Amino acid sequence: MAERAGMRQATMYHYFSGKEELLAELLESTVAPSLALSRRLLAEAGRPAERRLWELCRSDVLLLCGGPYDLGALYLLTELDRPRLARFRRMREELRDNYRALLDATPLGAELAGDGAGLALRNDLVFGLIEGVMLIRRSDPGRPVAAFAEAAADAALRIAGLGPAH
Repeated sequence: MAERAGMRQATMYHYFSGKEELLAELLESTVAPSLALSRRLLAEAGRPAERRLWELCRSDVLLLCGGPYDLGALYLLTELDRPRLARFRRMREELRDNYRALLDATPLGAELAGDGAGLALRNDLVFGLIEGVMLIRRSDPGRPVAAFAEAAADAALRIAGLGPAH
C-alpha cells in the first residue's frame, strides 16, 4: 500500500501507528467528501430533490471510482466491524440517512409517506448501487469515469422510481 501511495512503508508508519489506523483514515477519506456534499445538498431545499439526489449519486461515484487507486474496494473488507472503524461506520450511516432524506423530499417520498419500509427499501437499493459501482468499474476500468458516474446516477434515480433529474 505504501508503494501505491508513492512512499516507503517506514514513512507511512511515521504518520500512522498501525495498519488499522491507516485503514480508518483511508475509509474516512472515501466518505467524508460525500457526507459534506450531502449536508450542503440537504440545506438547498429550494432546488428539486431529484436533482440534488442525482448530484450526490454522481459525485459519490466519481469519488469511489475516479481516483488512481480502488479505495472504494475497502468497503468490502471483513475488518469493517472493528472498534477503531466506528467513526467511519457512523459517517457512512449519516450519509445513508442523508440519501434517504433527499429521497424523502422527492415526489416519490410524498407518495410513500405512509410506507416507511418501502422508502427504506428504495434508499437501500440506491445506496447499494452507488457503493457497488466500484465492482462494475473493476470489470471495465477503461470506461470514462464521468460518463460512468452520470449513467450510475441516472440508474439510481430509475431504481428509486424517479425520472431523470437533468
